[in-house]
Amino acid sequence: HINCFVYLFQIQTFGVEAPCKTVEDLTSGVVMAQVLQKIDVVYFSDAWISRIKPDVGDNWRLKISNLKKILKGILDYIQEVLGQDINDFPLPDVNLIGEHSDAAELGRMLQLILGCAVTCEQKQEYIKTIMVMEESVQHVVMTAIQELMTKETPATGGTDSYVDLDRQLKKTVEELNDALATKEEIAQRCRELDLQVAALQEEKSSLLAENQVLMERLNQSDSIEDINSPAGRRHLQLQTQLEQLQEETFRLEAAKDDYRIRCEELEKELLDVKSQNEDLTSLADEAQSLKDEIDVLRHSSDKVSKLEGTVEHYKKKLEDMGLLRRQNKLMEEKTTALMQANVGLEEELRKANAAKAQLETYKRQVVELQNRLSEESKKADKMEFEYKRLKEKVDSLQKEKDRMRSERDSLKETIEELHCVQAQEGQFTSGLFPLGSNDGSDSLAAEITTPEMREHVIRLQHENKMLKLAQEGSDNEKIALLQSLLEDANRRKNELETENRLINQRLMEEQSQVEELQKNLQEQGSKADDSSILKKKYEEHMEKVQELNNELLKKNAFIDEMEPKYNTSSEFTVISEYAKHADI
Repeated sequence: HINCFVYLFQIQTFGVEAPCKTVEDLTSGVVMAQVLQKIDVVYFSDAWISRIKPDVGDNWRLKISNLKKILKGILDYIQEVLGQDINDFPLPDVNLIGEHSDAAELGRMLQLILGCAVTCEQKQEYIKTIMVMEESVQHVVMTAIQELMTKETPATGGTDSYVDLDRQLKKTVEELNDALATKEEIAQRCRELDLQVAALQEEKSSLLAENQVLMERLNQSDSIEDINSPAGRRHLQLQTQLEQLQEETFRLEAAKDDYRIRCEELEKELLDVKSQNEDLTSLADEAQSLKDEIDVLRHSSDKVSKLEGTVEHYKKKLEDMGLLRRQNKLMEEKTTALMQANVGLEEELRKANAAKAQLETYKRQVVELQNRLSEESKKADKMEFEYKRLKEKVDSLQKEKDRMRSERDSLKETIEELHCVQAQEGQFTSGLFPLGSNDGSDSLAAEITTPEMREHVIRLQHENKMLKLAQEGSDNEKIALLQSLLEDANRRKNELETENRLINQRLMEEQSQVEELQKNLQEQGSKADDSSILKKKYEEHMEKVQELNNELLKKNAFIDEMEPKYNTSSEFTVISEYAKHADI
């Protein structure tokens, strides 16, 4: 409670408007906020103090809210402006202050405010105010300041000079405390001496009064010069005692003068210490201002870098905004064009709806004509295929005829040559002639005169004929089978090619219809019903196109499978024909 009232007296020196006579006046936080504004009006501005509710009454919740704001402001001020941390200092419990008016917690709160006062820019005024207070108050205030300073540490790493300055400041505070203690002892001793002098003066005055009374009695009675008389002895005794008292008085006055001189010397030393303290305080203020300036410059540098990043960001945003504006303008132009096109499409849609029935009729007629055209195309393709097949047969027969004619001519020439050779070489050569010819005849056997040779030649001719007949039978069967297979394959191939051509035509038609439907769907996208119908038609046509593609792939695969067989059959037929004619 004593500490609270001491701090209360210190707060009354700030000249606040709110009442601050009791502890309860401080629990609302209004007085503390006004004191903080007196300490630093820039940091604790009107905007900050407007957050403190003035009329809280007995509502302890509002008191706690105000005290929390004040405590946060004090801690931020100590850390940001003063550049100190008080992590080791026990922070006051605002709940106890607001709800129960706890004096100890309130003392810690006032101690923080006092620390802000003696370390702010106007600290010289507050220090002078402290020095003119009573000694007991000074002692308590200095103890509180010293306790707070021991808990403070620099918020950021300082230089060695700042640490030395802080150390000198603490040493000066300790010397100031010692000087105050010495001053208090000397003052106490002076008060004791004053009391002793006063007591001696009272005793002197009483002795003088008693001496006067005795003198009067002496005048009335015996003479005091007679030392043998009782009055003379008493007078002598009193005179001796008076001399002793005078000597004691002189001695006490001399001691008083000595103590007064010592007190003056201590006061001079105290003034010197105060001047040194002021010098150190000015140096500390200068160091603090330099530190604050460094912090401000660092903060300004960070702010400049952030602002440069913000400027770049806004430049990019402006570029994006210009691009978006151009795009917006283009979109508006496109929207206008689309709206105009939409109006035209709506007009065309009305016309299309009017011609829809007629179009359906035309579609049915087109489908029927396409079916008839496909049938006629199939017939024409079939006739063309038959024509090509017959033409190929005629060409092959003509080629065979020409080949047989050439072979006949060559055989005639061979027979004539053999006749010539027979006439020259005799019977032996004529006996060997049937072995060298594969094309013997009955006229050749008749020309041979030797019966054995004629019989041998006839037997060989018969065997040759039987072999030829057997070979011709098997070859003819194979050739007929292969020709039938070839004809079937050719016919099937032609049919598949025709169907493939028709499927391609239908596929092209379907693709054109799909493109038309897509175009109509894009032009008439604003109409929900028409677009759904067009989408449905589009899906149906896409299904048809997919089916036609699948069918076309199957036909192509089948044609690819039939081509090797067709080629093999053709080669085999040609080989068989060649072998047959070679045997002939």
